[in-house]
Amino acid sequence: MLGSIIMIMLFGFITGSLARLAVPGPDPMPVWLTVAIGLVGSAAGGAIAIGIWGKQTQGIGIFSFIGAVLLVVAYRRFVQKRAIVGPEALKFPERGFGVERFRAQRQQLEDMAQKARFEQATADSDSNLQKLEDLHAAGLLTDEELEAKKEQLTGLSRF
Repeated sequence: MLGSIIMIMLFGFITGSLARLAVPGPDPMPVWLTVAIGLVGSAAGGAIAIGIWGKQTQGIGIFSFIGAVLLVVAYRRFVQKRAIVGPEALKFPERGFGVERFRAQRQQLEDMAQKARFEQATADSDSNLQKLEDLHAAGLLTDEELEAKKEQLTGLSRF
């Protein structure tokens, strides 16, 4: 029983994921919605195929997939309120399930990357300042040259 439920959920997830891939552009959505789109689309598409050709038809699988794709299209059009095709379809959605969470995660990653770049720049600057000090100590840079180079590295100017 539990194995059957897990297999049904896995089938829904795979069908929903393939349907999302079939429609161009980003569709950030939670896993539960992907599974729901896969299951509901499969049930609706399969029911239509059975209604047209009967239970012995070979077209149930393709109609199940088409049903899931049509649900992704409907979700994008009516929930996210954005285009299905064209350049507008490739833009990140402004609304929908999971969009805010995705944006928060993206912002967190951008903040972490910016912090890492700042730390690297600080470390590089400290390393370059040390090299300048070493050149000055070796007598290869005068006091004036050392101060000028320090100002260039740190972005400071004399008043």
